[in-house]
Amino acid sequence: MSPDLDAAFRQAAEDIQRLAERPDNDTLLKLYALYKQATEGDVNGPKPGFFDFVNTAKYEAWSRLRGMRGDEARQKYIQLVRQLGA
Repeated sequence: MSPDLDAAFRQAAEDIQRLAERPDNDTLLKLYALYKQATEGDVNGPKPGFFDFVNTAKYEAWSRLRGMRGDEARQKYIQLVRQLGA
């Protein structure tokens, strides 16, 4: 991972906290999944229970990114944060 990409990723993670408006739930799931893929790699651990709707949605969003390289996830995260105007 390049130092520039790492710095831009960290900055995007900070910038997202200062958005004027909260993104919709689909966008929040994309951000979550990209962040987790960038920082932890492929999804791990058991899938949450059926009635744990929020964590099941997060798990599924992250699992759809299985196999994506960390650098690619960082780039996509940065792009999405920039699109949101952060």
